[in-house]
Amino acid sequence: MNEQLTIGNAISEVASRIQAACERAGRSADEVTLIAVSKTMPVEAIREAMACGMVDFGENRPQELRDKQAVITEPLRWHMIGSLQTNKLKYVVGKTVLIHSVDSLHLAQAIQDASAKQGIVSDVLLEINIAGEESKHGIVPAELLGLVEELAHFPNIKVRGLMTVAPYTETPEENRCYFRKMKQLMVDINSKNIDNITMDMLSMGMTGDYEIAVEEGATLVRVGTGIFGHRVYPPKE
Repeated sequence: MNEQLTIGNAISEVASRIQAACERAGRSADEVTLIAVSKTMPVEAIREAMACGMVDFGENRPQELRDKQAVITEPLRWHMIGSLQTNKLKYVVGKTVLIHSVDSLHLAQAIQDASAKQGIVSDVLLEINIAGEESKHGIVPAELLGLVEELAHFPNIKVRGLMTVAPYTETPEENRCYFRKMKQLMVDINSKNIDNITMDMLSMGMTGDYEIAVEEGATLVRVGTGIFGHRVYPPKE
């Protein structure tokens, strides 16, 4: 993001680009939800985005989500987009509208158990390592169907779709093939008519490539730098 842009101007710019991408793909912009990735960003920046109409925010550290929710009590739509450890679920289950990063049966079982204790159903996405990168979390595509069939029997989890983090590239067009594969994976799963599984969400595309992702069927795009500017990462715990 141009450092001179205000958060409000940046949100307008991203929304315009999403609109244009939808028009190129023959889609309605209403089909795409923009998630402002607020990880590491101060509460003041989130409130500035809220003042511009943003309600969907993405966090990747459960404790940071907890701390922000303690201060920001307005009814926002919080998304957990980062890799998740089972011992951090108490900060996430029942406190987010969507968990994007379910990448194993073990994690899904823990979310099922935590959700059952609260008497709720948690909406989740299955994270796919679509490019087979060793540095990335995610399920390999060949194992997706088997996991979906297992999760169909979990009463307190609702699998809503798929998520991926595409490879970093300075040429966004290079990721089109991965986004296209993600869309096809979702179509293939839906064609199986598995009981309790109807996927309608595709979370893919970030600041560098969200326009390509929208053209290929994304329903959720995760934009951080493009809204808030470059972030300084805190030290790992």
